[in-house]
Amino acid sequence: MGGVDTHADTIHVAAVDSWGRQLGDQEFPTTPSGYRQALAFLTGRGEVVGIGIEGTSSYGVGITRAAGEAGIAVFEVVRPERAVRRREGKSDPLDAYQAAQAMLSGRATAAAKSADITALRALHNARRSAVKARAAAQSRFATNW
Repeated sequence: MGGVDTHADTIHVAAVDSWGRQLGDQEFPTTPSGYRQALAFLTGRGEVVGIGIEGTSSYGVGITRAAGEAGIAVFEVVRPERAVRRREGKSDPLDAYQAAQAMLSGRATAAAKSADITALRALHNARRSAVKARAAAQSRFATNW
């Protein structure tokens, strides 16, 4: 199993075995070669049944796509609750291991968001921005008359 904590510039990848033992973790850049290196890191530690990724449709979209193209099942992992994060701490390796543990325990059951959802979100955001700009322009126009 693998777990990934995603950020704008880096991803932190962790591997666990079927018993939950930590096999290693490492940080990679969010580039196509970084994604290939991350997947090679995981597969170099044994068979990868699945990967739990935080933010499959935002910062994790690249690694999600790369894993899918490699034939690895990807599941969306929900960030741990605030109380848990306060109690156990926050670090990239810890978050990546927690994502892997969520895969192992079956808590990560939501399929990763597809590229269609990502494209739809971009269209929705563009429309929302256009509506706001139109309202602002109408407001400025009305105050000038």
